[in-house]
Amino acid sequence: MDSTPSPSSSSAFDLVSSALGRYFPRGGAAAAGGPADAQGERTPRRPVPDPPATGRQEQILGAVNLDGDLIITRCNLDAPVFTGLDAVAGKPFVDLLPPGDVPTVTRRLRQVLETGEAHVARIQRLRRGDGSELVVSMSILPAAAPEEGLTVSVIAMARRLHLYAAETAIGTSLDIGETAQSLAESLLAWGDVAAVDLDFAVWTGEGVTGQTKGPIRLRRAALVPDRAWPEGYVTPGDDLPGDASRLLARAVLRDDVPQTIVIPDRETVERVFASPRVVRALVPGERSAGVACIPLVLDGEPPVVLGVAEVWRRADSPFRDNELFDLQELVARTAHHVDLARQHQREHTQVLALQRRLLPRTGGDTLQIASVYQPANPDSAGVGGDWVNSFPLPDGRTALVVGDVVGHGLGAAATMGQLSMEARALLSAGLAPDEVLEHLDETVTLLDDAESGLAAGYSALGSTCCIALYDPVSHQVALSSAGHLPPVLVSPDGHAGPLAVRPHPGLGAEFALREPFDVHVFDAPPGSLLVLYTDGLVEDPAVSIDEGIARLADAVSTVHPWDALQQAARHVVSALAPTPQRDDVTLLLARMIGYRKGDTATWRLPARQDAPARARAQVSALLRQWRTRDDIRDGVVLLVSELVTNAVRFAAGPLTVRLIRTGHGLLCEVGDTGSGRPRLRRGGLLDDGGRGLGIVHRLTTRWGVRWTDTGKVVWAEVATATPLPGRWR
Repeated sequence: MDSTPSPSSSSAFDLVSSALGRYFPRGGAAAAGGPADAQGERTPRRPVPDPPATGRQEQILGAVNLDGDLIITRCNLDAPVFTGLDAVAGKPFVDLLPPGDVPTVTRRLRQVLETGEAHVARIQRLRRGDGSELVVSMSILPAAAPEEGLTVSVIAMARRLHLYAAETAIGTSLDIGETAQSLAESLLAWGDVAAVDLDFAVWTGEGVTGQTKGPIRLRRAALVPDRAWPEGYVTPGDDLPGDASRLLARAVLRDDVPQTIVIPDRETVERVFASPRVVRALVPGERSAGVACIPLVLDGEPPVVLGVAEVWRRADSPFRDNELFDLQELVARTAHHVDLARQHQREHTQVLALQRRLLPRTGGDTLQIASVYQPANPDSAGVGGDWVNSFPLPDGRTALVVGDVVGHGLGAAATMGQLSMEARALLSAGLAPDEVLEHLDETVTLLDDAESGLAAGYSALGSTCCIALYDPVSHQVALSSAGHLPPVLVSPDGHAGPLAVRPHPGLGAEFALREPFDVHVFDAPPGSLLVLYTDGLVEDPAVSIDEGIARLADAVSTVHPWDALQQAARHVVSALAPTPQRDDVTLLLARMIGYRKGDTATWRLPARQDAPARARAQVSALLRQWRTRDDIRDGVVLLVSELVTNAVRFAAGPLTVRLIRTGHGLLCEVGDTGSGRPRLRRGGLLDDGGRGLGIVHRLTTRWGVRWTDTGKVVWAEVATATPLPGRWR
C-alpha cells in the first residue's frame, strides 16, 4: 500500500491519511489468544478474557482514492482491523463490496462525482479475501480541484457504536424475515458467519408460551453473508434437522434458564453435536469452527425462547468476554422486535386468509369467473381491505360484488368480512342491489358510532362497494355502485369501455349528503366480459385515474373469447399493477354465457280462474318437448299450478310464468303485481289456507321470493336425478 503522504497536500485523501498517522498510532490492541481448552464437563464455553489496557488506541480509520471510473488509484488501509481487504491500485472499488450492495454503492459514488456533494456516514459492509465481511462507516468525498475522482474514507465500526446502529436498524420492518435478516447482518460484525433460527411457531406467527409441548422445531430465518454454501448446509427457509433443533434448544435452556453457550473449536463442535449430518447442516465451513449461541428471549414468567442466534468464528479468534456481553445485549434488546414481527405475521396471515376465502371459486353454467388478489408488500399497516366475491343466487342469477374498505389490518378485515357476508345474505334474500347498498350504508354508519360501534378506534367511513346481478335469461346486468370506480364492459366484438355509472359519495356519508343509490341496467350478450376491480390496479401518481381506467380497458379488450380466463386475469394484473405497489390489487373477470333461447320459455297470463289450467297445458307441452321424465314432468306441472293458483288468489294484474332448463334441474318462476310475501305455516288438518305452499315445499329443493319494481317473483327449483337431455354447455 502507499505510504502516508505529506500533510501539506490539500486533497481529501491526503487529509484523511494525515489523520491516520497523527491521531491513530499503528500497533493496535494485542491479538487474541489461541483457542481455549474446551474440556468443561457441563458447558463447552471458555471465552478469552479481555486484554489489559495498553494505553494506545486501535487505528480504525482508512482511506481509498478512486478515479472517474471508480478504479482504486491509491489507498491507506494499513490498520490491522483492515487486514484481508484486497485494496490495491488498479482494482475496481466495487470488488470490495458484497454483490448485493454493488448497484446502490455505485449509484452513490457516481452521484458524488456528478454533483460534487459528499455522502457521509453510510453503514457499509466490505468483503475480505477469505469471504468474511467488515462493517464500516463509509463517507464519499469529492476530490479537491484540480484533482479529479473521489476519496472514500472508512471507519471500522467500534463495537458499542455498532451496537447502537444495529439496534436502531433492526426495528424498521415488521416482516419477520426482514427482521431476522437485519439481526443476522448486525451480528456479522462479531464473526464470519451469522444465522438466526426461529421456533417454527414464531416463523408462522402462531402463539408461543414458556412451556414448550412436543418436539422442538427450528427454521432458519436468516443467514449472512450471501454466498454459495456446501451441500447439506441449512439455508433460509429450511428446517434444521430434528436432532439439531433439540440440541440447540437443550443447550440454550440449560437448567430451564435461557443461557448463551460458546463452543470454541471444531473438535468440540463435533463432540457436542455427535453426528456428521448435524455438523454438515450447522457448521458453515472448515475455518469457521467456533460458535456462540445466543437465545432470543422474551421476558416473562417463565421466559419465552423465540429462537437462537448463532455467530461463527475461526478457531484462532476466540470470543472475548466483552464481545459476548455485547452480543447478548444486542440480541436481548432486539428480541421484542422479532415478537412484534411474529404478531404482525399472525395478523397478516389471518387477514390474507379471510380475503382469499372471499375470492370466488368458480362460475357455473351461465358464466365463467376468474379473479386475482395481489396484496401490497407487507408493511406496518398490514394487508388492505379490498374484497371481491361471486356467488349464484337461488333464483338462477349470479351476484358479482367488489368492495374497498378503508384502512388496513384486522379492523379493516373485520369490517370487510361483515360487509361481504351481509351483502351475500341480503342478495340471497332477494333484495335489489340498491336496497343492499342502503343496508350496507347503515352498517358502516353503525360501525363508526362511538357508543354502539363494533370496531373501536377504527372508522370505515368512505368505503366503496359495487354490486352487479347477472340474469342469464335476459342477458342483462343490474348494477349499483357506492363510490366505487366504474366497471369495464367488453362487448363480444372486442370494444371495451367503462360503464356510465353515476358517481356516489360512498358508504357512511353524512346524512345531509346521502343520495339514493341508482340501479343501472345494461345488456351483456353471450361472450361479453365484465371487469370489476379496485383502485390499486389503476391508480398511479404518474397518470390520471381516467387514463388508468383507459389502460385497463385497452388491456382487457385483447382478451380473446377462447383465452383461458384465469391466465388472462394474471396477465392483465402483471401489465397494469403499479411498481412499486402501494395498495392491494383486486381484479374480477366475468365472461357471460347465459342460457340459449331454447332453454327458457316465458308466458304471460291474465289473473283469471282459468290461468292455472292454461299454465299446466303449456308447461306440460314444453316438458314433453324437452323429453323430461314423466315423474319429474308431473311434479313440475303440479308445482306451477300451485304457484299460479296462489298468485291468482292473492295478487292482481297479469302473471308471468317462466321455465328455465339448467344443468342440474328446472327453475320455475311465477311473477305477479302483489306485494304480499308468501309464508309457509304449520296448519291443522281442516285448514284450507297454506296447503299450496306446503306442496311447493315438498316438491322442490328450495324456493323463495325476490322483489321487483312492479311486484314480486316466486321461484322454485326442482332437481333431476340425471342432467336433462339437450342441455347446451
